[in-house]
Amino acid sequence: MSTKYIFVTGGVTSSLGKGIVSASLAKLLQARGYSVTIQKLDPYINVDPGTLNPYEHGECYVTDDGAETDLDLGHYERFLNVPTSQANNVTTGRIYQTVIDKERRGDYLGKTVQIIPHITDEIKNCVTKLGNKGTYEIVITEIGGTVGDIESLPYVEAVRQFRYEHGYKNTLVIHLTLIPYLNAAGELKTKPTQHSVKTLQSLGIQPDILVCRTEYSLGEDQKRKIALFCNLDNNSVIESLDASTIYDVPLMMADQNLDSVVLEKIELPQRNTPDLTNWKSFLSRLKNPVNTVHIALVGKYVELQDAYKSIQEALVHAGASSECKVEVTSFHSEELDDENVAAALEGMQGIIVAPGFGRRGLGGKITAIKYARENNIPFLGICLGMQCAVIEFGRNVIGLNEANSAEMDPQTEHPVIDIMEQQKDVTDMGGTMRLGAYTCKLEADSLAHAIYGRSEISERHRHRYEFNNNYMDNYVEKGMVPSGMNPENNLVEIVEIPEHPFFIGVQFHPEYRSTVANPHPLFVNLVKAAIGEKHAIAVN
Repeated sequence: MSTKYIFVTGGVTSSLGKGIVSASLAKLLQARGYSVTIQKLDPYINVDPGTLNPYEHGECYVTDDGAETDLDLGHYERFLNVPTSQANNVTTGRIYQTVIDKERRGDYLGKTVQIIPHITDEIKNCVTKLGNKGTYEIVITEIGGTVGDIESLPYVEAVRQFRYEHGYKNTLVIHLTLIPYLNAAGELKTKPTQHSVKTLQSLGIQPDILVCRTEYSLGEDQKRKIALFCNLDNNSVIESLDASTIYDVPLMMADQNLDSVVLEKIELPQRNTPDLTNWKSFLSRLKNPVNTVHIALVGKYVELQDAYKSIQEALVHAGASSECKVEVTSFHSEELDDENVAAALEGMQGIIVAPGFGRRGLGGKITAIKYARENNIPFLGICLGMQCAVIEFGRNVIGLNEANSAEMDPQTEHPVIDIMEQQKDVTDMGGTMRLGAYTCKLEADSLAHAIYGRSEISERHRHRYEFNNNYMDNYVEKGMVPSGMNPENNLVEIVEIPEHPFFIGVQFHPEYRSTVANPHPLFVNLVKAAIGEKHAIAVN
């Protein structure tokens, strides 16, 4: 059976949730027994989001194979519990870079290189690359941006060509739009959706299904009106009401029969009704907690929730696994100091110090860590958060008053965090960090070993600086021990304080591996420690 391809476009406005709708549809198809993957085509010219400011683009998600990708890939993995890869996120920058490299090699044999056919051909190649693997029966491709934008035009044209070349029975276009509610008129307005579809039609594409985001339920008359003016069957207009949690959306789409309509249009067997038993169980635990726990998230991008999206979602997964509502309070690290930290963090039962780059807000992170260490508050430091824990311990316990990271102060007397040897000659910023999944061996009697329940793990990384092993003896002597090491180059991946109830810092990003089906054990055990339950219960 040939691979079927589904394209998801957006209209009217951005931020409608194409990624969540794509992930929800994929979840429903997966629950019917189909093998599904999702990719994101992003129209910006950056090669990847690795150099983008989190304020502008949200978090940069990292895959096992070291790709720095759009945060939507995190949603894909959290919903499907299937790893993504470099092939699942493609940008205009990467498309153009590939085409220009081919031109420089002479691959086009002297032809004039143009958007059509060369750019559109490369876009189509990126779509078929996943289908040609033979692993997936269905490939869902989310097109970033909004239909009508200049940046998205080559992608829309590529979709038009793709449908012609692969056949309309093997391809499908879902268009996500907004049905705004006007308070003054007291009614929902369908005209923006009609105009959005007309724009798509003017570019040569007739959508097969409309998913309409709305605050209020659409009446049957409104659905028929939309179907009439957009050349659709009545059952091809799908209502997508605002949800209290993104994890409601698969069930809402199932209620609207989105998966059934999709399978009918691409001529695949309905097989069986989606088995969402485990998903519903997760939602039940999420919505009916028996405990509440207050966790502080200390970072410097806290104004934008998407900057720490995977951490937020990992806490949702961890809370649901313990039937516990996790109340996350964000603290801007620039605003914390020795004088206000106790008042600011009062009532917090656990503290996470988030990853990041640069010296801004470093002092506040160190202050929060000192407060957690001295007051026996469960603590998890991630990437820079782990490095800050090392700096804080060096200054306040070992007595290395000038302890610092060479990233923050290249002239520091005690670079307890230093640049990795392999990074010293690196000059380019994009895609040059230590990226992707690496092995870590855990000490037998450590908290880390008890949490993971095994001696070897693999976690995803995104960093240039590491613990300076020249200071190892100083730390071990004073009570901070390396409990996880990379076996290939002896890099410290995990530090912990055995005398503390729960104090652990990790150089990697555990949040990238947390899914609905498999909550990450570090977050699960942080929540357990915060509510006073016995921690270090392995979650496999």
